[in-house]
Amino acid sequence: MSVKKMDKPNEGIKCVVNSCEYYMNGDHCAAEKISVEPRNAKESDETDCSTFAPKDKTF
Repeated sequence: MSVKKMDKPNEGIKCVVNSCEYYMNGDHCAAEKISVEPRNAKESDETDCSTFAPKDKTF
């Protein structure tokens, strides 16, 4: 999933994964939008941010 990286944080989304391309200092996310999967998760530990992209990964 290709997502635009914004110049400022996406308010309302907290992210502590500092190895993600979209991570911004202060535990913010700079992804224009995020996708959380899978559809049929029953618990929060069954979910993942599928927008995650390792830093320095070329698309």
